Amino acid sequence: MSVLILTSEQDATADVVVAKLNGRGVPVVRLAAINSPGRAALSSEYTHGTFHGYLSTGSRLVCMRSLRSIWVRRPGIPASGVAEPSEWPTDESSQLLYAMLRCTDARWMNHPDAATRARHKPWQLRVAQHSRLPVPATLITTCPQAARDFAARFPELVIKSLSGTEPQDPHGVLPTSRGGPDAAFAAVSFGPTLLQRRVSKRADIRLTAIGNRFFAARKAAGPDLDQSEVDVPYADSTAPWQPVYVPSSIGDGVRAYLRQAELFYGSFDFAEDDYGIWWFLECDQSGQFGFVETETGQPIAQAIADWLTSPGPAEASAHKLPSPRLPSALPNTAASVVGGSSLDH
Repeated sequence: MSVLILTSEQDATADVVVAKLNGRGVPVVRLAAINSPGRAALSSEYTHGTFHGYLSTGSRLVCMRSLRSIWVRRPGIPASGVAEPSEWPTDESSQLLYAMLRCTDARWMNHPDAATRARHKPWQLRVAQHSRLPVPATLITTCPQAARDFAARFPELVIKSLSGTEPQDPHGVLPTSRGGPDAAFAAVSFGPTLLQRRVSKRADIRLTAIGNRFFAARKAAGPDLDQSEVDVPYADSTAPWQPVYVPSSIGDGVRAYLRQAELFYGSFDFAEDDYGIWWFLECDQSGQFGFVETETGQPIAQAIADWLTSPGPAEASAHKLPSPRLPSALPNTAASVVGGSSLDH
């Protein structure tokens, strides 16, 4: 049984996992969707009540029935690497590739539908709230008056675009910055703007979740950032990443988040405040983990290889279990998990 990894040809993070799988003798097929059609070819046949699908890339020919798992890492846009890319081959190739893969019994990390939904920041915030994860007060708006009212209630804000990328045009859009009631909120009318209560943090937390295994790392915060550096991740500290225990309430919340989002992989970013509370910032369904593994020695790539090669029925049905009872308050003490310890569903 083979493992299919959908990612670019230059993906060092995937390279580490491929090496782990090769070390176990597990057949691995790596596909950059941008190369199909072209260097990768697909074929799907439906006859006499049966389905037969094939994928060829380089010298490899793989039957869809032989796939045990699919890791949707950084797949890229199908057919965008062809000689004359356009909307037509992209749409056609996307339909064929993902329809074929959906016809298999392979497990997904993560399913394309779940991955697409998980990218939306407003949806993430609501799922985090439902999961009892602490979420800083946040407003996403195109209404200047709503922004002014919010700033009056929460004077210390981080202001940025909804996607987190710096706007290039129009020039009137608010840049990523700190702000308060005196900010020029008229600019939010140019496009959706995210205003979030600023957490006075003492550390950054990166929690990588793989199935029911958690790898949490902590990086102590350095001196306060200036206005121009407010949204540069981890740039304010030269402290090393170190493994850290996960508070039991956060562990429960992350499990609930993964279940609701139908994810088997997620990179969670938290800001730890002066009281030790971990505030949810976001969850990247295909986030990087190499920098954490390098500094902490946590076997994250190994855990991904474990998941991709495990039989899976029990874990694959985990999302159908009832949601766990979650505590009504956040304890200040660390509890249940460190590094790659398992959390039982």
